[in-house]
Amino acid sequence: MENKPTRLTEWSEGSGCGCKIAPAILDQILSSSGSFSQSDPKLLVGNSGKDDAAVYQVSEDLAVINTVDFFTPIVDDPFDFGRIAAANALSDVYAMGGKPIFANAILSWPVEKLAPELAAKVMEGAKSICKVAGIELAGGHSIAAKDPIFGLSVNGIVHPHKIKKNQGAKAGDIIYLTKPLGVGVLATALKRQKISDKDYLSLLDTACRLNSIGEIIGNHEEVHAMTDVTGFGLLGHLIEMCEGSGVSAEIDLYKLPMIEGVQEYINQFIFPDNTYRNWNAYSAKTMGVVGMELVKLCDPQTSGGLMLAVDPENKSWFEKAMKLENQVVWEIGKFTDKGEFVVEVNSKL
Repeated sequence: MENKPTRLTEWSEGSGCGCKIAPAILDQILSSSGSFSQSDPKLLVGNSGKDDAAVYQVSEDLAVINTVDFFTPIVDDPFDFGRIAAANALSDVYAMGGKPIFANAILSWPVEKLAPELAAKVMEGAKSICKVAGIELAGGHSIAAKDPIFGLSVNGIVHPHKIKKNQGAKAGDIIYLTKPLGVGVLATALKRQKISDKDYLSLLDTACRLNSIGEIIGNHEEVHAMTDVTGFGLLGHLIEMCEGSGVSAEIDLYKLPMIEGVQEYINQFIFPDNTYRNWNAYSAKTMGVVGMELVKLCDPQTSGGLMLAVDPENKSWFEKAMKLENQVVWEIGKFTDKGEFVVEVNSKL
């Protein structure tokens, strides 16, 4: 009898960033721990604003960025798993407007049940993405455990005056996305063995694409705030931006960019269970969502795109600048004065 090929997704309940701890539980853990004091003035960005990475100033014109991100398999192919995990971890540095300089690997592997050669393939995939980013995978740490987990701790640099936070959006600012949504839906279709070859390639194309445009956006003063869209879905990360900035937001559902083919899976009720977890966490702060529209808003993204708050007076200039960088951006709504709801969704054309 032939051995069946190993399916890494069989080893994970929640794949990719969909395995994040639920927002309400995470808030409880962090608020109860009391471990995130920010008495050091050189700690420019800590955990108080739920930002993408920590930033520490080392000189007048230099700050270091540190982030860590890891998760269970989102795809079956170990090389692709490593690629996606690396791109996802690097994204946090780019989301701060920074430049990554090196990374360390974090590996948990059930060595008695999954071949070490598979773990080696995961590492190879991560190295391939680090090479694209122009950095070294310098080392790492590994443990033997029952679940396969992989990710990176990434270090980067940024000028202290060019840091982009998930706070700072102003009423009137335009909301842009740099990648289409739907990674969580496609990953679920893969796990259920329903995905087509074409859609799997679309999943890889989106999730393995670096958010390196964030380093360039760090130089754009008209961008008032920036974050990446990951496990809490578009809605969750938008609410974090709004609450950190003291504003609300209006988004147009029909303007949300979706990876081609995603809607067909949604129509078949193929999407991550944690989509509902995200909706339960944020629904009370949201108005205008009807029925299955919540899937587009709450689908947990892995290595999702950047979400930006851009000064409307510089709209044309910003879009031209992005076009020169061959970066597609989608306008999905705007920030508004703080209202009764944090986010209002317009579902009509």
